[in-house]
Amino acid sequence: MVDLASALTISASAMEAQSQRLARLSENIANSDTPGYRRKTISFEQELDFGLPTGAIAAGPVQLDDSPLEQIYDPSNPLADETGHYDGSNVNLLIEMADAREAQRSYEANLKMFDQVRQTTSQLLELLRR
Repeated sequence: MVDLASALTISASAMEAQSQRLARLSENIANSDTPGYRRKTISFEQELDFGLPTGAIAAGPVQLDDSPLEQIYDPSNPLADETGHYDGSNVNLLIEMADAREAQRSYEANLKMFDQVRQTTSQLLELLRR
């Protein structure tokens, strides 16, 4: 029974981490046309209990992508410098959409695992009641 409970905890932590990832990806997509916007990334960290890994994960700190910003030529833009260029964003929509799809599939896989463990636990409790 303890292993089933830890499986629920692990699946729930993975869903929470992927949810955080999807939130950052949606921010990136929404701000892809914002001048000077830097892409946000998030990493995952393993949770520890008394220094031992639990199997659960958590979303790490949000980091800004330090890749160069796109230089956009538009002399009529008020942000343009003397050469007519201004800094765009470093968001690549193709990468963001692929990452969002990956995060969504990972979330769904963990949701299925969570549901399967919940059903197994329910069936086990029903057997113990008899």
